[in-house]
Amino acid sequence: MIRLLVLDVDGVLTDGGLFYGAEGEQLKRFNVRDGLGIKLLQQAGVTVAIVSGRASPALARRAAELGITELHGGVGDKATVLASLQSRLGIAPAETAAMGDDLPDLALFAGAALRIAPADAEPELIAAAHLVTPRAGGHGAVRDAAQHILMLNGDGDIATRPAALHG
Repeated sequence: MIRLLVLDVDGVLTDGGLFYGAEGEQLKRFNVRDGLGIKLLQQAGVTVAIVSGRASPALARRAAELGITELHGGVGDKATVLASLQSRLGIAPAETAAMGDDLPDLALFAGAALRIAPADAEPELIAAAHLVTPRAGGHGAVRDAAQHILMLNGDGDIATRPAALHG
């Protein structure tokens, strides 16, 4: 049973591109399908957390929209943050899934029983992953991961239940 999904951002929730406005503000593009996948997981009782090397107002806003309270941006040591999160929430590594696309995310993989990579992840992550999603990061990969977790947890029919969900 997966009780915690930990996500990287750039290359997982986004396509990895960084956009800067004229005033230097950082812009990010998120996929609404990923948002719905996150909402479905939350509805099924799975905690979704973000552990990212970057912090940005755009990420904070998206996390707030999705009701993600475990937002850890600007993180250098992802393994320590994950272990602290698991300890605080009382969730074992055996109940944890992690999704990442690049070398810093191997630290998340080390603390998770289910390791997930988007289709366009770096070869090292693909080799270490239990599941490689059919879609690329920022293009529905998190939704693919969410559906897989729901099936593993026996909640595969949750997506067909009527609910006021918006991604």
